[in-house]
Amino acid sequence: MFYRYLLTPKLFKEYDGTKEMYEPGALEKYGDQLLTALNLMWSFGYYTSPLLITFLYRRGYFVADSVGTLAKFTTGIGLLVAVSLCMRGLGRSMNVVYLRFAECLESAKRNEKNLEAKNHIRKYDFDFKHWPVDFTVKNSVQRVQLPRNKPLWISSLPCQIVAYLAIHTFGIRMIYPGSIRMLQNYIEPMLLQGRTKLITENGGKRNKVKTADGNEIDTLFIDNRNTMDPTNNSNGRILVICSEGNAGFYEIGIMSTPIELKYSVLGWNHPGFAGSSGRPYPDQDQNAVDAVLQFALTDLGFTPENIILYGWSIGGYSTLYAASQYPDVKGVILDATFDDVLQLALPRMPESVSNIVKIAIRDYVNLNNTELISQYNGPVMLIRRTEDEMICSQEGELGTNRGNFLLISMLKYRFPNIFKTDQENLAKEMLSKPIKPSSKEFDALCLSWLMAYLTDNGNNGTSRSYPIEIGEEYSSDQRNTMATYLIIKHLQDYKSTHCTPLPGGHFQSPWEIPNETDYVFT
Repeated sequence: MFYRYLLTPKLFKEYDGTKEMYEPGALEKYGDQLLTALNLMWSFGYYTSPLLITFLYRRGYFVADSVGTLAKFTTGIGLLVAVSLCMRGLGRSMNVVYLRFAECLESAKRNEKNLEAKNHIRKYDFDFKHWPVDFTVKNSVQRVQLPRNKPLWISSLPCQIVAYLAIHTFGIRMIYPGSIRMLQNYIEPMLLQGRTKLITENGGKRNKVKTADGNEIDTLFIDNRNTMDPTNNSNGRILVICSEGNAGFYEIGIMSTPIELKYSVLGWNHPGFAGSSGRPYPDQDQNAVDAVLQFALTDLGFTPENIILYGWSIGGYSTLYAASQYPDVKGVILDATFDDVLQLALPRMPESVSNIVKIAIRDYVNLNNTELISQYNGPVMLIRRTEDEMICSQEGELGTNRGNFLLISMLKYRFPNIFKTDQENLAKEMLSKPIKPSSKEFDALCLSWLMAYLTDNGNNGTSRSYPIEIGEEYSSDQRNTMATYLIIKHLQDYKSTHCTPLPGGHFQSPWEIPNETDYVFT
């Protein structure tokens, strides 16, 4: 009864300890290859549809006389698809390994609450669309949305229409190229290899998390809570949730850094990336990271105080959004991220379309980290790559790194009396060069000023409330000293380009102001 296997998922691997790669029979193999080729043709036609439609129109294919030709072409493609499906289904029905997998998957779907049945399907790697849902969000957290005025003027209506069409066609794919299916098909072997390593060498467990808006998010969890490592015995109790960049996937992304340090780690793919459904628009991305946090808190059993949010590049937006909704998390680490995606988009687009770019970004893809970072009062560490070629407004100019502006905006909000105009200019000048570490004497002096102010003003509890008004009576030199100290404590330089993996030595818990009980005045 091969027809039962016409639309069943593609099987990639069987983790049985001896033979990992699944070997399809000839019929299944050639049927899959034909379907893959047709899928690539469809994707290519979709992305080049404006050019293709123009070409066909000029050749006269959109007239009544050409209907028969088009009908024959589409019928031929349809028959080829049907034959390919039958070949694949017949091949699968004759393969003992696939039959065992199909029975296991069917059992897991029938018994969704049976943990043993779900653990059995983790012995296989297959098309994630068919993976049973492991966790469903019941109630999404209340979002903190800043009001945005969007007046619609008749004069700007053409720009509004063009901006909408641009974002909902090629625009979102330019901002998140990892959502392009052709790219995913190309790197699929690398994703499979990376996922295999995470599962076989690090004990990773894959889970499907369903969001409040119905998307299904591909996640992978590595549990190191029971790892016996005397040098890192406390790291396993902390969960690092990793948010990838605009072309990053957890299989080959930033998870490797906290894994190296024996943290528990939870990775996830943006909507539309690899096994995750949907599209990476801000609202869908917000729902995705919210679902990942709820999964970590509800099913995995972590508390907010034991969670570090780690974001790289555009993943800094997902990270800061999550921090704004879960303010009790242990801390935030932002690697090679930016203040506002608009400031990166404008220099890379022709000036003649700048108004369209502004409308498109602000109305549909407003990845504004400056707004979000002021909604989180916890510890933050920014990692700046001194040779970053992606998030600098001017290539090779460290002073134009957009992470600088995110740092200054955060410090201006948190310490408004320290970062006056002169100190803001000092910060920009200081950040135009690599940051030098400070001396112990310098750190001790500045920390004593800070702790003395907090003690005198009753802000010495276990949680900080910003803004802190320290510095109102300071001289300009004192403000300069404190501004320098705060920059050094919130920023770490790493000499590298944008996509270089972060060494474990640069992954450190964010600095935070100590409690009075932990600080001894000298």
